[in-house]
Amino acid sequence: MTDICLGIIGYGGMGAWHHKFLTESVPRIHVKGAHDVRGEALEKAEAAGLIAYPSLDALWADPDINLVTIATPNDYHKPLSIAALQAGKHVVCEKPVTLNAAELEDILAVSEETGRLFTVHQNRRWDKDYRVVREALGSGVIGEPYFIENKVQGSRRSLHGWRGHKQNGGGMLLDWGIHLLDQIMDLIPSSPVVSVCAHLLSLYTTEVDDNIKLLLRFENGVSSLLEMSTNCLIPAPRWHVQCGQGTLVVENWECDGKILTLREEGEMTWEDDIIYTAAGPTRTMARRPAYTMKERPLPEVAVDLTEYYNNVADAMEGRAELIVKPEQALRVMRVVDMLFASAEKGHGLACRI
Repeated sequence: MTDICLGIIGYGGMGAWHHKFLTESVPRIHVKGAHDVRGEALEKAEAAGLIAYPSLDALWADPDINLVTIATPNDYHKPLSIAALQAGKHVVCEKPVTLNAAELEDILAVSEETGRLFTVHQNRRWDKDYRVVREALGSGVIGEPYFIENKVQGSRRSLHGWRGHKQNGGGMLLDWGIHLLDQIMDLIPSSPVVSVCAHLLSLYTTEVDDNIKLLLRFENGVSSLLEMSTNCLIPAPRWHVQCGQGTLVVENWECDGKILTLREEGEMTWEDDIIYTAAGPTRTMARRPAYTMKERPLPEVAVDLTEYYNNVADAMEGRAELIVKPEQALRVMRVVDMLFASAEKGHGLACRI
């Protein structure tokens, strides 16, 4: 048996995904068993070759289990994480890690007290579209960003299962919002968020937000617009990034898109004549002449989601720092708290996070 032995709490869609992914792709972590409060989920786990622990106490008592992945509805994350840490287990928790920052602070206090690792499964840091943007900005080819738009837009008008219930911590801000916030704050790690504004709509659900826009401003001057929609029939680009030396667009998860930069030899000269467009006369908003621009392909990137769990394993063995650090998750949750407050008050709020 491998040195790292994992138990899953919550054997639903994501719990089963973790089992399959680790078994097929990260053999150094052995998935031994799972616990779920639902009998049908325990039967599913057993049919998949796992030990079906009938209770949490049975899982805690298994000396082989030294790592636990929590994949339950969101409102159970705090008590289960604390119980796992106190039982001597390291913890990977699904996102959103908690319903608010105060809950996460309680977990981190227990993590420090017990000396056990705690991290969050922010898997979308390994999405190819995000890595393309990160690589392009890191290369400096388009200069420093000032406007970043990051959007996911579906059209099914629904939030599946418990994600539509407030008690369980459902809603778009705590679902996809966590992913997009983690991405933008990972892109801009050292500049504080100094203001937020949230527009949270409940169009097709009675309890939670299902179509949202979030505006963040960072101290370094970058403004980011994040949008998550369940009723968009004509989606906008996945990413639209404006920088001092060019513009980047990623159209979709397949990473169709391009970069446009300015040619050094293509300086544009202003003319006295007004330019006439289909919308009428203008100088300022007329399209820049093609000879002044250069089209570049999006950078090629290699993504490997196994890096996440391999990093957790390395951190457990004392050979690496966590990539997804708990203090990063806490920063995201503090911004989430401010966004909910902004939506409740109906206007933007100043902060420093």
